[in-house]
Amino acid sequence: MSRLHVVSGKGGTGKTTVAAALALALATEGRRTLLVEVEGRQGIAQLFETEALPYEERKIAVGPASEGAPRWGSPRAESGGDAVRGGGGRRAGEVHALAIDAERALLDYLQMFYKLGGAGRALKKLGAIDFATTIAPGLRDVLLTGKACEAVRRKDKNGRFVYDAVVMDAPPTGRITRFLNVNDEVAGLAKIGPIHNQAQAVMRVLKSPETAVHLVTLLEEMPVQETADGVAELRAAGIPVGGIVINMTRPALLDNGDLDLIAARGARTGVAKALSQAGLGGARRGGLADRLIDPLLEQAREHAERVELERAEHAELTAIGLPTYELELLPEGVDLAGLYQLARDLRKQGPI
Repeated sequence: MSRLHVVSGKGGTGKTTVAAALALALATEGRRTLLVEVEGRQGIAQLFETEALPYEERKIAVGPASEGAPRWGSPRAESGGDAVRGGGGRRAGEVHALAIDAERALLDYLQMFYKLGGAGRALKKLGAIDFATTIAPGLRDVLLTGKACEAVRRKDKNGRFVYDAVVMDAPPTGRITRFLNVNDEVAGLAKIGPIHNQAQAVMRVLKSPETAVHLVTLLEEMPVQETADGVAELRAAGIPVGGIVINMTRPALLDNGDLDLIAARGARTGVAKALSQAGLGGARRGGLADRLIDPLLEQAREHAERVELERAEHAELTAIGLPTYELELLPEGVDLAGLYQLARDLRKQGPI
């Protein structure tokens, strides 16, 4: 069975970006990765700078080269050809993507188990499928997780798994446990038959050692608390938790000596002398250097407070007892080149 990586996180933490970077990081040395979207936002297409994803698996990128610089360019230019070769002559991996649509997944399900054929299309025209997924929200989650798990189990005609890894950009942390555990509830309600069997098969994947749920967070109080709560809920449900990705970290610009200087009573005098030595006017009162002191000290104090708060939140995350990975904030935002940079950063920090 392929390995399933489920990526969740509080809204605003960048979970879709991390899921995309993880898919790229896993697509190395000939490995094939499927990146799955389940929320209908087309976030993956935007990140990879390609058109909206249809309800079909499509190659959107190649993985970073195993040696040397990554190969990047337009995913559209790569989508029809063979994978490029990475450094050292090794074949680069591929990233395929799929935006799962609940209606289409239900049609697949009905065809698989009940061979409805044209009747299934008629149900769609009548609006019965949309009605079913609306009045039974749990059914929608069953279909979404079921489609992803089918990709995990799928084999080619030679008996080999089609994908080495499947990465799911999953719902936010607040509902990730119910989303993944809904098949357990369905299996309990439907005691026999194809629905029961399908739900059990999905849960065997989701609770197997080959599955890992990774939680994306920021070094802020609310995301950290939601991450801790999410880990506890997932563990209670028996769903394997992988690691914690601390996203958008920022370097500490001041060392402990600088912070001590800011806190000291003589900070103003010390800063005035430093500015004067840098050629920004004399240290006398009322001069250019003197006028710069208060704004600089205020910024430094705010920075020092942020650093201390982030250290405390980092300690909270470490206490959870899971592997942690850190991705730096990209000042210019995340484009395709930035995704490859984040993928390289993940790979450098060890297997995830």
